Amino acid sequence: MKGNRNLVFHIHHCRGIGLKGIKRLFETYRDLHSVLELPISKLQQITRSTSTNIETFYKDLHSFSSKRYMQLYAENNIEWITLFDDDYPLLLKNVYDPPFLLFLKGDKKLLQASPKLAVIGSRDATSYTEKVLHTMIPELVKHEIVIVSGLAKGADTIAHKEAIRSGGKTIGVLGGGFQHIYPKQNVDLANHMMAHHLLLSEYPPYIKPEKWHFPFRNRIISGISDAVLVTEARKKSGTFITADYALNEGREVLCLPGSIHDPLAEGTNSLIQEGAKMVLTIEDIFSELKV
Repeated sequence: MKGNRNLVFHIHHCRGIGLKGIKRLFETYRDLHSVLELPISKLQQITRSTSTNIETFYKDLHSFSSKRYMQLYAENNIEWITLFDDDYPLLLKNVYDPPFLLFLKGDKKLLQASPKLAVIGSRDATSYTEKVLHTMIPELVKHEIVIVSGLAKGADTIAHKEAIRSGGKTIGVLGGGFQHIYPKQNVDLANHMMAHHLLLSEYPPYIKPEKWHFPFRNRIISGISDAVLVTEARKKSGTFITADYALNEGREVLCLPGSIHDPLAEGTNSLIQEGAKMVLTIEDIFSELKV
């Protein structure tokens, strides 16, 4: 599959079939060179795309200048790895739906660092999340635990900033490309992380984030981490979905308990009821990460 590396990059940049269509192609043809020989009708049958979309894909497949983009990315210090590369994170390789291509900006070595703790929580995180992370993250950093989050408002931002403030390392997983940092108020934080830490995305740099990208990228947050700490979450929220992904992938899910009267504790309390580990002290995290 090694020789397919550049083809993975090429197909990933072709419009029209989306990540699902790409996945269907890769699952059907282990040798991607065969894809270049396929007639448009066969491509449509495999990817289940509409006629208009498959025409767009076919045109890109045979005309997109991927070499130019590889060069452009290299000039902007954007690296990329594919599922078939040796340095692709092993933990992520074993999730249900691993990304075929990851774009990286920053310290690539962090991808192999261990242990990693994903810290996730509500965009409307309260001072409760702030206080707990302010106390716990410096302790985690002392044990060289890398903090992973999603650069969103609220808990994510607090987690990244506390890791940086404590002199630790942090990884941010984006829901769009590097040229479209969301939310806008985190542009400075993102730039700092690209220079000193690591940002990841499965979307090419020019892709704008869409609403549905965020729940989907959450599988990467839990997928590269050894365990997931949930601070505050409403039931059925994005955070709750991530915790669910993590449980399905066999990751340890750790939750801060909260008041039964607080809607932001509904998610965490019900996860604890379902078997997630309740975190009362930093030792509860250490024992799960075996540090």
